[in-house]
Amino acid sequence: MANASVVPSATSPAAFFTFPPLALESRTAVPTEAAAYYLSRKPQTLRAWACLESGPIRPVRINGRLAWKVADLQAVLNGEVA
Repeated sequence: MANASVVPSATSPAAFFTFPPLALESRTAVPTEAAAYYLSRKPQTLRAWACLESGPIRPVRINGRLAWKVADLQAVLNGEVA
């Protein structure tokens, strides 16, 4: 019988992705799932920020997909953006 406690939650982003620490991120912009992980928010929250233009930071679009600047994420985490 398998132990259910070792199976990651299907709703947890960590169940599908592994993200490096933000300070070690080499890309200038990251996809929504990574940005949500770094900000401790759900990806849908960031998508709503983009759609409603109501969040503390704005995404850039790369080939029609949302990407979030690492510098902006760091500013939010450092309290520089309200």
